[in-house]
Amino acid sequence: MTVPPPAIEATGLRKSHGATAILAGVDLRVPAGTVCALLGPNGSGKTAVLRILAGRMRPDAGTVRVAGHDLARDPGAARAAIGLAGHPSTVDDRLTGEENLLRGLRHLGRARARRRAAALLERLGLTGAATLPAAACPAGVRRRLDLALALTGDPSVLLLDEPTAGLDPRARRAVWENVRDLAAGGLTVLLTTQDLAEAGELAGRVAVLDRGRLVAEGTPAELRRRAPGGHVLLRLAGPEVLDRAARALGATGRDDRALTLRVPHDGSVPALHDLLGRLDDALVDVEELTLHTPDLGDAFLALTGQTAT
Repeated sequence: MTVPPPAIEATGLRKSHGATAILAGVDLRVPAGTVCALLGPNGSGKTAVLRILAGRMRPDAGTVRVAGHDLARDPGAARAAIGLAGHPSTVDDRLTGEENLLRGLRHLGRARARRRAAALLERLGLTGAATLPAAACPAGVRRRLDLALALTGDPSVLLLDEPTAGLDPRARRAVWENVRDLAAGGLTVLLTTQDLAEAGELAGRVAVLDRGRLVAEGTPAELRRRAPGGHVLLRLAGPEVLDRAARALGATGRDDRALTLRVPHDGSVPALHDLLGRLDDALVDVEELTLHTPDLGDAFLALTGQTAT
């Protein structure tokens, strides 16, 4: 079976500003049809990666392929495969939603452009903004118009720079629904965010940048398992049962007063089966078992030494 090439493949990306290294050799691969979140503290290089991938910034070194096209050798084809929505906004507040989209669809001719604009507005739930000046629309609607503008070129890869920054919870969830629908339709999405809930909601894979280097990559669950603090808390029926459980597990987090054991655990199913098997062999009946797993915030802190802001 032939494995399709990644939708985005960046190798050895380097970029400096004077003596300051912005990117120090970043390798990134995003499979086609997936959503990948690029996380990192302020100044980690997230936006620089997006600008390089979109052809808005030239790297000092490294190669980029988008949808199979080498950005340096065939920039036109690579850029044609990309839609970018980010900061600053490309929405013209003086124009209606439809007029904003028609700007990006001039190459289609008037009749086709109107049909395409209407289809995009309907697809993103923006028909109510078609005849309204963008200035009269809520922030969340303007942000989704930015998303619609990024789709006017019918891209196969969508780059989103902080797509929900500053939005209220309802508007943020509306953008999430749009992104999910686009990904379900086959679009590849790479987004930068400092919203860990957003990464957990949308992304099948997460890449973490720190000081211009890619320090981790994997599914959200894989990254959570890399953070310390995962454990199982066992509550036992009495002191004798607690003793047997402690001997069977070699547990150190023992609380005789509360009759509990705290056992380090990575949250995986095989490890949990092993723990329960050892307790069963020791004839230990557990009254209550609680599994505590680190969240993406714990993983982010462990990987970068900083909290997300």
